[in-house]
Amino acid sequence: MSVSAPLIVRLLASSVSVAGRAGKIVRDVMSKGELGIVEKGKDDYQTEADRSAEKCIVASLSKQYPKASIIGEEDSSVEEGEVSPDWIVVDADKEVLGLECPASLKGVKEEDIVVWVDPLDGTSEYTQGFLEHVTVLIGISVNEKPVAGVIHQPFFKNQTGGEVKMGRTIWGLSEIGVGGFTPAPPPGSLIITTTRSHSNPVVEKALQVMNAAQVLRVGGAGYKVLQLLEGQASVYVFASPGCKKWDTCAPEAVLSAAGGKLTDILGNFYKYGASASKPNKTGVLAAVNDELHSYALNRIPQELKDTLANK
Repeated sequence: MSVSAPLIVRLLASSVSVAGRAGKIVRDVMSKGELGIVEKGKDDYQTEADRSAEKCIVASLSKQYPKASIIGEEDSSVEEGEVSPDWIVVDADKEVLGLECPASLKGVKEEDIVVWVDPLDGTSEYTQGFLEHVTVLIGISVNEKPVAGVIHQPFFKNQTGGEVKMGRTIWGLSEIGVGGFTPAPPPGSLIITTTRSHSNPVVEKALQVMNAAQVLRVGGAGYKVLQLLEGQASVYVFASPGCKKWDTCAPEAVLSAAGGKLTDILGNFYKYGASASKPNKTGVLAAVNDELHSYALNRIPQELKDTLANK
C-alpha cells in the first residue's frame, strides 16, 4: 500500500478491499447452507455470516490501523491467532488510493477515527432469501461526522463479457464523490423506500403524509440508500428507533458524498463518535438532495416528531 496517501484515503482503500473479502464470506456461508442462526432479540437475528464477516473486517482493519476505534454490530473481540490468515486483508483498492484527499481531512490521525461496521446489513432478509437486500457496511467518521464509507453488495451480479462476477462495491468520500457505479437522477414521481419488516402505526403515519406515488418496502439501510443512489426511490422514511449507528454511518457518508442527505426524522444529524449511543432513537430520513429532504421533513407532522422524540 502507498504510505504516501493520506490516512483517510488509505483507510477507505483498505475498507473497499476488506468489504469484498467479507462479502465472499457471506456468500460462502450461504452456499454451504449452514447459516448458524441465533436470535439476539425479537426480530433480531445473527448468523455465522455476521460473525465471520465481522471478524474478517475488524481483524484486517485493526492490524493496519491499531489506534482507530472500530465498533462492530456483533461486538467481536478478535484475539491474535483467532482469525484465519485467509481472512486478513492487507491489500488496498488502487483506484481509491489515487483519490485526492479533502484538505479538511489531510491532518486526521488514527486516534481521531471511529469505524462503524455492519458485517451483514439485512440479516433477516439473508435468512429469508432476499439476497439482493444484503450489504456489508463500513463507515468512517471523524469528529463524530461520517466522512467516508463503503457499501458492498455480496450477491450483486456483474455481467462482463459473458462472465458473471458476484459482488459490487460502492464507496463515497466527503467533498470528492462516489465510485463503483454512476448515480442516477431521482424518479419523476415521489417514490418512498421504507422498512420491509419493522413497521408500526407511527411508521405508517409518516409514510401516509408523504403523498407518494409508490412505497417500496425492502430490507437493510444500506440497500435503501442504494435505491436512492440508483434512482429507484426519492426518499427513505423510517419513523422508528430500529436502526443503529452501524446501519447508517456508511450509507450516510456515501449518500452525502453523492449530494444527498441523511438525518433523523426531526432533521438532526446523528453523531458517530466512539461514545455515541448506538441506537438511532429518532428514526431515519434520507433523500437524494436537500430539496427532497426538506419536502419530506416538512410533511411530517410535529405531533409525530414529538411522539418519536419522547419515546
